[in-house]
Amino acid sequence: MDYDKFLEQKIKKHVKNGFTISEDILNSNLFPFQKFIVSKALEVGKYAIFADCGLGKTIIQLEWAYQVWKYTHQPVLILAPLAVSGQTIQEGKKFGIEVFKYSEIENPITTGYGGIWISNYEQLDNINCNIFDGVVLDESSILKNYTGKIKNKIIDNFSDTKYKLCCTATPSPNDLNEIGNHSEFLDVMEAPEMRARWFIRDEGINNYRLKGHAEEDFYGWVGTWASVLRMPSDIGFKNDGFILPPLNFIEDKIITSKRDNGKLFNDIAVDATNYHQELRSSMKERLNKVVEIANRNKNENCIIWIRQNIEGDYLKNLLLDAREVRGCESTESKENKLLGFANNKFRILITKPKIAQFGMNYQNCHTQIFASLDFSFESLYQSIRRSYRFKQDKEVNIYLITTDTMENVTDAINKKQNNHNKMMEGIIMSANKKTYKLKTDYKKIEIKTDDYHIIQGDSCEIMKEIPDNSIDFSVFSPPFSNLFIYSDNIRDIGNCVNHEEFYRNYKFILKELYRIIAPGRLVAIHTKDLAIYKNSSGYTGLYDFTGNCHRLTESVGFKYHSKITIWTDPVLEMQRTKTQRLLYKQVTSDSSYSGIGLPEYVTIYKKWEGDEDDWTPITNLTKQNFTLEQWQQWASPVWMDIRRTDVLNDYRGARDNRDEKHICPLQMGVIARCISLWSNEGDKVFTPFMGIGSEVYQAVKMNRKGMGIELKDSYFEMAKKNLEQLMKEKKQEQLF
Repeated sequence: MDYDKFLEQKIKKHVKNGFTISEDILNSNLFPFQKFIVSKALEVGKYAIFADCGLGKTIIQLEWAYQVWKYTHQPVLILAPLAVSGQTIQEGKKFGIEVFKYSEIENPITTGYGGIWISNYEQLDNINCNIFDGVVLDESSILKNYTGKIKNKIIDNFSDTKYKLCCTATPSPNDLNEIGNHSEFLDVMEAPEMRARWFIRDEGINNYRLKGHAEEDFYGWVGTWASVLRMPSDIGFKNDGFILPPLNFIEDKIITSKRDNGKLFNDIAVDATNYHQELRSSMKERLNKVVEIANRNKNENCIIWIRQNIEGDYLKNLLLDAREVRGCESTESKENKLLGFANNKFRILITKPKIAQFGMNYQNCHTQIFASLDFSFESLYQSIRRSYRFKQDKEVNIYLITTDTMENVTDAINKKQNNHNKMMEGIIMSANKKTYKLKTDYKKIEIKTDDYHIIQGDSCEIMKEIPDNSIDFSVFSPPFSNLFIYSDNIRDIGNCVNHEEFYRNYKFILKELYRIIAPGRLVAIHTKDLAIYKNSSGYTGLYDFTGNCHRLTESVGFKYHSKITIWTDPVLEMQRTKTQRLLYKQVTSDSSYSGIGLPEYVTIYKKWEGDEDDWTPITNLTKQNFTLEQWQQWASPVWMDIRRTDVLNDYRGARDNRDEKHICPLQMGVIARCISLWSNEGDKVFTPFMGIGSEVYQAVKMNRKGMGIELKDSYFEMAKKNLEQLMKEKKQEQLF
């Protein structure tokens, strides 16, 4: 296969596999913006709706399910949180859409009826998922909360379902797990590919953020398979009827009694370790305030959100018109109570956010009391939105009971809310206005001087222009498969869906590299093995990237010459990644999960071709410039003295504010040793992955002719400025 055909196969497009209908035939109860969303979701076939609470996701998903059933004549399943099933069935009746509750006794097989069926996520093991042509995940943020086997079960059980719809209110645009799992469930893109394409790893385990230059492109991609809105106006419609009355936050801070902590004052911060202990210590002081607020108006319904069962016991003894819903109750009991409160059968509902924060409609309640807060912004947001939603016509009062010993919890919530608002503005602006498309072209820029020759472009194409046997030495660090994607260009070799596609792409470069290297000369390739994580692969371990690259390099004709191991500090790696295999506590608890640090490698290959007598010898090193002691150090199979920070810095002004630093530049000391060992002064040193110019820079510094190719324009610009700076420094040295 030639390169052009490979690129055609490599381009991934989100193909619409739905069907088109006229908005005129949709349910007349739908608002215009809801009809727009339903018709778009049906057209795409596999779609997500990230819409704020109260924008009518229930009727949207009911109408979507109804239209899928009409089109396919096959049953459609809605999966919903606990107690939401009953409300959805009631909502369906109001809109003329019949919904049946799924059970092992009554289901599409036993009844012989297609239609729309609904069940709770807790019943997933009891559902025959293969019989449904369509599925709706109501409150689909459950894909973030469930990890490992449960999350995979949801994705796997509906892997062959033709039509899919996800509905949730608060997808945090920077929450990697939630966005990635939605994309994976909807068959748009697997989560690891999404992570590699647009995110970069920060300090800490599994901690990622959007690349500075990737925000607009990432959000635009989300917009191809999701509607994102907080108000109808976000997608071009009027907000009539959706402007809610005021939402009032009233904080009651409890000054706790003096703790026996050996200090003059109580601590003002808690962490995950002592959070629950502090709740118990301040319980009576907090809950007495809750009771006072709940009894101020005995004609008003009230929701009290608690964190511990002991809090529920205390409150029930003081609030006789209250009912508590606990997780240990039967599903039927919980549903009856949650629906009973919605139907005004009792005045006060006491429960935990994890039980009732999703899906329920409690517009009959205008007062909520949080007996305490935890660090979850989403939990607080979703809980408030049970009352503060469409069709709420009264002011809603939210009482937050805080303490002087937990001030950091309130600060964390406020910070997360500010970040959430900022991110939602960004995603709404980009996702609803930009059409996502991968770049396929590039601009060729060539700069050639007496000392270096650098080219911006696609190495697979540009290398074809380099004459046979014209390169004396090559040293480089290729992208580590699809671990990092450096740009949104499909020609980016790291822009691959999996390891196999990477190797197919990389082989085009290796073939050309073998052709242009002079006979008898060498290539030095820097690699490392890759970590495999349980949350994405189901197990932890290592991927033999170095070994697979080695076999691929030999397959194009190069002969294995030697290999250098570059020692890396396991303590620094542990501090940077927090990886389980390097934690000391893991060794002392279960060392079967412990491992060693990840070294790096430089593997040397030789072009063994033609008559050896015609090869140009490398005579750069002599007894005068290279001592026996130094040779013994360099000849060691492990280089122990390479500094990881010894990399080419981005010169001031070379990097755009929104661009990222070059993710993994090769250390200058490694490049310098390789150039000294395997090239002569005046030789041409080449890299097909120039990045910010490290190899070319070091070659020119050591009086070689540097040559490099780089696809990414911002990296090419950095390399250009780095080389210009080097030439200025060399001229200054010559003056003195």
